[in-house]
Amino acid sequence: MAKSLKPGQATPASGQYEEIGPRGGRTGHEVTSTKGNPLPPTSKTGNGYVLVDKTKH
Repeated sequence: MAKSLKPGQATPASGQYEEIGPRGGRTGHEVTSTKGNPLPPTSKTGNGYVLVDKTKH
């Protein structure tokens, strides 16, 4: 599994990011973020994000 990104961290690539729990469990909540912008807050403390669908240019 890819390393999770923390809320507020700069987005490395534009696309859809899924929120995951601290042990890697999927939450089903996705956000769209563009490269260089900070990732939004998560619904629970300790959660992070993983890229699930990179934007095609």
